[in-house]
Amino acid sequence: MSRLSKAITVGLVTAIVGLVGSLVPVGLHVEENIGLDLLFKLRGAREVPSDVIIVTMDKVSADNLNLPPEPEKWPRSLHARLTKNLAKGGAAVIVFDIIFDEPRSPEHDNLFAEAIGNARNVVLGECIKKETVTLTDEEGTHRGDLNIEKVVPPIPTLARSAVALAPFPLPKIPVKVSQYWTFKTGAGDTPTLPVVAFQVYALQVYDELIRLLEKVSPSQAEELPLNKDAIITSKSLKKLMLHLRGIFKKKPLIAEKMLEELQNSGAVSVEEKKNHILKSLIKMYQGHNSRYLNFYGPSGTITTVPYCHVLESQGKSAGGQNQLDLNGKAIFVGLSEKLRPEQKDGFYTALSQPSGIDISGVEIAATAFANLLEDMPVRPPYFGAHLATILLWGMVLGILCRLFPTVIAAVSMIGMSALYLVAAHYQFRTTGSWYPVALPLFFQAPLAFFGSALWSYFDTHKERQNIRKTFGYFLPDKVVDELAKNMADVRTSSQMVYGTCLYTDGEGYTTLSETMDPKKLGSFMNRYYEAIFEPVRQHGGIVSDVKGDSMLAIWATAHPDAAVKNQACNAALDIASAVHRFNRINRASNTLQLPTRIALHFGHMLLGPFGGINHYEYRALGDIVNTAERIERLSKRLDIPILVSKEMLYQLGGFLTRELGKFLLLGKAKPIEVYELICRIDECSDQQRSLCAAFAQALSAYRRQSWDEASQIFHDYMKVSGKDKPSISYLDLCEKYRQNPPGELWDGIVCLD
Repeated sequence: MSRLSKAITVGLVTAIVGLVGSLVPVGLHVEENIGLDLLFKLRGAREVPSDVIIVTMDKVSADNLNLPPEPEKWPRSLHARLTKNLAKGGAAVIVFDIIFDEPRSPEHDNLFAEAIGNARNVVLGECIKKETVTLTDEEGTHRGDLNIEKVVPPIPTLARSAVALAPFPLPKIPVKVSQYWTFKTGAGDTPTLPVVAFQVYALQVYDELIRLLEKVSPSQAEELPLNKDAIITSKSLKKLMLHLRGIFKKKPLIAEKMLEELQNSGAVSVEEKKNHILKSLIKMYQGHNSRYLNFYGPSGTITTVPYCHVLESQGKSAGGQNQLDLNGKAIFVGLSEKLRPEQKDGFYTALSQPSGIDISGVEIAATAFANLLEDMPVRPPYFGAHLATILLWGMVLGILCRLFPTVIAAVSMIGMSALYLVAAHYQFRTTGSWYPVALPLFFQAPLAFFGSALWSYFDTHKERQNIRKTFGYFLPDKVVDELAKNMADVRTSSQMVYGTCLYTDGEGYTTLSETMDPKKLGSFMNRYYEAIFEPVRQHGGIVSDVKGDSMLAIWATAHPDAAVKNQACNAALDIASAVHRFNRINRASNTLQLPTRIALHFGHMLLGPFGGINHYEYRALGDIVNTAERIERLSKRLDIPILVSKEMLYQLGGFLTRELGKFLLLGKAKPIEVYELICRIDECSDQQRSLCAAFAQALSAYRRQSWDEASQIFHDYMKVSGKDKPSISYLDLCEKYRQNPPGELWDGIVCLD
C-alpha cells in the first residue's frame, strides 16, 4: 500500500469515526458539555441589549425594606407598588418569574391584581407539574404509566388581571441548562415565558405585522384581531400566538415571503428598530420548539436593579444615583442573588462560576428574551453541514498526519487545530453559529495523529524486522540487536574481546568452480554452507566472514572462558561430521565433493565493523585471525582434518588430541604448538588412545635428538594407523638431522618454507 493510500485510509477512518461519534448520544453530550462550554469561555461576556432589565428580589432589598429573607413571604402589596412604578416608568412588558399559586392576604392580592390590570402588560409565570397516571386493563393488571404535564396557573385573582400567563420549565442540577423551550410540546404547545414576554413587547409593531401579512396572505390576516388593544382587552394573547404559530408552521412560505418583503422594504432608520422586531418575531414563530441559549456572561451580566430601588420615589434613588430609565424596556422580576452561592433559584450552565454562583432562573428567562429580541441564539449547524464539517475535517487531518513525518504532522495538526478553533470562535462570537469543537479537536485530532503514529510505528517495526532478518543473514544476532538500537554508531561500535577463531577451507574448490556452471555452483555452495553454518549456530558462534569456500567463525567473550573454547571445539567436530554427511550424499548422486579442513586458535582480537567511505564489513581483526588461517594451511600440509593451537586447549578437557609439535608458520616470528583434534573423550577407542601415546613418545625422542628411536616409533605408529603425513614428515626430518645434527641449542621447532 502506497503512502498516499495509507493517508487516505487514515483520513477515511478518522472521518467515519468522528461521524459516528457525532451521531451517538455520548458524542452529542460531549459536544454540548465540552465544546459549547469552551466557546462560551473563549468568547467571554458580550454586550446585552439595553431593552432588558432585571429587578432582583435580593438580600439588599430585604434588609432595606425590613422583609424576611424568603421572597415568597414578601407582601404582595409591595409587588403592586413595584408594578405601578414600572408601568409609570413606561416599561413595555413586565414579567414576574415568580409563582403565585397560593392566596395570601385578600387585600394585598387585590391591590396586586389591580396594579396588574392597570399596567395592561404584565406576564405572570405558571408552573408545570408532572403527574403519573397508572394504566391498567379491564382485569386491573398494570400495563404501564402515563406521564402528564399539567400547567398550574396563579391564583384566579391575579390570573384574570394579567395580559398572559406562561410557564418556564428548566431542569435543575446536575443537568446543565443550555436550551429552553419556545413552545412546550408536552403541555399542549403552550408558549413559554420568554416567548410570551417577547410577543407582548412586540405588540408595538402589531399593526405593521398585520399590514405585512395582508400583503402576503390577506386571508390569514383577516382571521387576526384588528389591533393590540383588542388583544389586551380580550386577554387573547396566547390564542393569537398559537394561531400565528399554526400559520407559520403549516405554511412556511408565508414567513419566507414576509421576511423577503421586510428585506426589500428599504425602511428608513426610524423604522429600522420596528423592522428588526418584526423580523425576530417572525423567526420566533418560524423556528423550532427549542433553542440554545446564547448567554451574555456570568451571573449579573444583564443589567440588574435591586427591588428596593424601583420602589423608591421619583427623582434621586438611594446612593444619589439618577432614576433608572424604564421607558420601552422589558422588565423581568425574580430572584437573582449573585452574592449568595447557596441560592435557591440557581441553574448550572456553561458560565457557572467556580465559586458556586450559578445563573438564576429570571436571568435565564431574560437571556432567552434578549436572544429573541436580537434574533441571535446559539445556532447549531444544519445536520448536513455538521456532517460535512466532521467528514472534511477528519479527511484533511488524517491525510496530513499520515502523509508527513511525525514532527511535521504534530506541528501541522496543532496549527490546523488552532486555526479551526479561531474560526469556530469567530463565527460563534459574531453570529452565534456553533460549529463542533470537542469532537474535531479533542477526539478526531488525537485519533488521526496517534493512529497515524501507531501505523507508522508498526510499519517501521515491520521494516526493522525485515532489515533485521536480512542483516541476520550477514551479521551476528548481537550485532543486529545493537544496530537496531543505534544505527548511528555502527561505524564506532568495535570492541576488544577474547575470542576463538574457527577457520575452514574446502579442498578442490578451484577445480570445482572451473567445472561447474555458476548457477549450479551457487546452489551447491549454499547447501555446503548450510551444512557448516548450522553447527556454528548451534554452539553459540557467529559466522564472521565467508570467502569462496572458506569460512571464519568466532566466539567472543569479555574474559577468557573455557566454555567458549569447548563450544568451538564441539562445533569443529560437528562441522567435520556435517561435511562428511554432505560429501556422502554427493557421492551417492555422483556430484563433486568438497573435503574440508578446520583450524582453531584463541587470543585477543578486535571485533566490529571495518571499512571506509560508505562500505563497512563486520569482522574480526588481530593476530589470531591470521594465525588461524596459517594453521589451516598447516593442516593441508599435514593432511589433518582439524588442527588446534595449544592456547585452545589451555584449561580445556573432554577431547582426545594428538600433539603434533611446534611449528614456525610462514610469515610468523614466533612458533606455535599445534594439536590434532580427534574426537570427544567419551567417543574415543582404546586404539586411538594408544596411538596418541605412541606418537607422543616418538615426538619426545625426536626432541631429545634420539633419531633412531624416534624413527622406529614413527614406523611402528604407521604400521597401525596407516599412512600418516605428520609421521612421514618427522621421519624425513630424523633422516635429515641424522646426517646433519642441528646442534645443542635446537628446540625441536619445525620451520616451514
